[in-house]
Amino acid sequence: MPALPALPAPDDTDAVVAWVAEHLGDLTREAAGDVRPGGHRGGQTAADVALAGLDVTGYARTRSNVLPVERQGASRVSPYLTHGLLDLPTVWDAVADAPSGDRRKYRDELLWQEYARHVYARVGPATREPLRREPPHPDVDPDWDERMACIGWVQDQLEQDGWLVNQVRTWWASHWTVRHGRDWRDGEDHFYRHLLDGSRAANRLGWQWTIGAGTGKPYGFSRWQVEKRASELCGSCVLRDACPVQEWPDAHPGPTVEHAPVRIGHAAGAPGPGPDTPVVEGGASAVWLTPESMGDADPALEAHPDLPVVYVFDEPKLAELRWSGKRLVFLAETLADLATRRDVEVRRGVVGEELAGRSVAVTFAPVPWFTRRSADVDVAALHPWRWLERPTSQRLTSYSAWRKGVRR
Repeated sequence: MPALPALPAPDDTDAVVAWVAEHLGDLTREAAGDVRPGGHRGGQTAADVALAGLDVTGYARTRSNVLPVERQGASRVSPYLTHGLLDLPTVWDAVADAPSGDRRKYRDELLWQEYARHVYARVGPATREPLRREPPHPDVDPDWDERMACIGWVQDQLEQDGWLVNQVRTWWASHWTVRHGRDWRDGEDHFYRHLLDGSRAANRLGWQWTIGAGTGKPYGFSRWQVEKRASELCGSCVLRDACPVQEWPDAHPGPTVEHAPVRIGHAAGAPGPGPDTPVVEGGASAVWLTPESMGDADPALEAHPDLPVVYVFDEPKLAELRWSGKRLVFLAETLADLATRRDVEVRRGVVGEELAGRSVAVTFAPVPWFTRRSADVDVAALHPWRWLERPTSQRLTSYSAWRKGVRR
């Protein structure tokens, strides 16, 4: 398939949205005419602004605040981490001068992200297998009262902005699974389609934590959390005097970690940690950029500053996933921003076919998608992923156990 037309200027949001609607709109979950941006702008320039303004003072106390929005203590840099516009080591160093308690708590969250990536690199597609064989509370009505202000607000934020404070992610996941017995995998897919920071590694691990996989302790969602973190939602709710989540939910305990698949070695289809150093087998004619590593500090981009860049919107995969258009707008803005500094070619189709006849340099990505697609590409230079803590043979039975073995 021919290369797609040049991207608009990155600061022309309307033009970028129109470009996505015209050239990728048939791959989104919305109709092409309903494509819109999310609450974060894509691109290295936007990521650099977010990093420059990163201040985690008070983070330990305010990270779970929901409303009012101005009281939220979350850093909001997660979409830039998911797509490699910022990497975990860079953000780790950026908070070095923060108050000690806030620094420790924030870095602990970064390490949790790293742990999720370790699990995904070790287990791969098996992370989709349920760590428990039944819902936490299977004998319940899968439907709920749509008039609930708290759940309605979360859904609106998810669909409109594509980003949520972690606190409300757990509210929704618990409401979906623990209270209403729905399959966590369907809920995880719903989040993944909408979240600008949607990551199979972190998203799946978060949903499994909510249902008590490994710990045996499902997370309960009740009115108490909403009153504490977003009391105005309860105050405005038509069900405030007949709240469906007034009491703590019943839930069966989950299995112990002894039965969790994360105890296995490297599962079939799992990508592993990738190379320690660049693997060069020939001369590259272009840098192949992937969704996991799109920043200026991408190792392949840095190592080959004079080569053109090619990005392929993976048509079969996107047709399967049916992402919200705002995720594709974020990626398009990122590529448009990069095009102000590098020669960028954007394509759509089957990755191996679109890159046929080219020898490329690329940065390894610890996701099964990269393992499958790179097998069909002539990779002349494979550059290492920038781990915060490089994976070892350490057992990944729980975050707390893994954390004890981390050097940082």
